[in-house]
Amino acid sequence: MDILIGTNNKGKLREYRQIFAGLPIRFYSLSELGLVLDVEETGGTFVENAILKARAFAAAADMVALADDTGLCVHALNGAPGLHSARYGGAGLDDAGRRRLLLSEMHSIPDEARTAHFETVLALAFPDSPRIITVRGAVYGRILREERGNNGFGYDPIFVPKGYDRTFAELSPDEKDRISHRGRAARKLVPILEDLLAGVV
Repeated sequence: MDILIGTNNKGKLREYRQIFAGLPIRFYSLSELGLVLDVEETGGTFVENAILKARAFAAAADMVALADDTGLCVHALNGAPGLHSARYGGAGLDDAGRRRLLLSEMHSIPDEARTAHFETVLALAFPDSPRIITVRGAVYGRILREERGNNGFGYDPIFVPKGYDRTFAELSPDEKDRISHRGRAARKLVPILEDLLAGVV
């Protein structure tokens, strides 16, 4: 079975391929299929945006496509950056710039109020069917006042998951996959993919 993972984010690709490593599925990135597709994320929720992207990728590639919408929701900022996490601060910022912006906007928030959670919704779309499968994963924690760690990507260096004293960027890839929002969502998808392979669904 072939599945397009609708991203060119190397960090996401590595995580998905590691989590799904035991399945007899070939996963392709957009670049590996020669696809250049920027889907406008007009949805009002993570679910809506994931579905928009999965359907667009499945149609463009004419194959089963997996897409996600992921965001960091800071509770003291009314859930921001949330749906706009990947574009926070505008197109001119990279990951490091977005982290600096977020930390600057949180400078006056006391430590006990710096709670946040990561959320991921995965959507699986089919080129020959309107059917959509979605799963959700979330992990709660807090935002530090400075960056720590060299692993991961995005907001990982400033997020400490609940029950840990290390950021996502200080955890090994295996440790992060076990507890992360993306890992939790992807593991919910594993039995669904197994059923698809077996022709059950």
